Amino acid sequence: MINVVIFGPPGAGKGTQSDRLIKKYGFIHVSTGDLFRWHTKNETALGKQVKEIMNSGALVPDEITIAMLQEELAKNPGAKGFLLDGFPRTVPQAQALDIFMKNNNTAIHHVIALDVTEKELRERIAKRRAVENRADDEDEKLNKRITEYFSKTVHVLPFYEKQNRLKTINGIGSVEVIADQIAAILDVP
Repeated sequence: MINVVIFGPPGAGKGTQSDRLIKKYGFIHVSTGDLFRWHTKNETALGKQVKEIMNSGALVPDEITIAMLQEELAKNPGAKGFLLDGFPRTVPQAQALDIFMKNNNTAIHHVIALDVTEKELRERIAKRRAVENRADDEDEKLNKRITEYFSKTVHVLPFYEKQNRLKTINGIGSVEVIADQIAAILDVP
């Protein structure tokens, strides 16, 4: 089993590269954003908690996010590996994830960070907005997401760097070249 976390700000290409990794390696894709939406839509116990918290304007606490993640991983005991997108966002989440993985006799093996300039991100998202009309690409929401990444999430990277699990990839270039660089990391025994 190989477990991978993919990092990058909005528009860095996480979704594009995740689709390729899932097809190539058979990973189970776990997106915390998707989990929040599913639990909220299906009004699960966790979903009701998330909805109440989000409606109050607060951030979902780590323990709820981790509980959702644990539930998702437990659903797939025979998985070839997991590709985590959108988690961890904080060092305490990364620490909790390591403990959870260790308790399940596995680990986060690779952390791939897609490095893209803010100028490039904004150009990509403008193109994506024109094609997909995603609600989360609206200027105000986008600015919040980019600020959140660069002010909070990016601080998780040194945690993994100290453990020699972080690999940073230049996220500017052709989709194929970037995918090949990621594969070169994952294919090392």
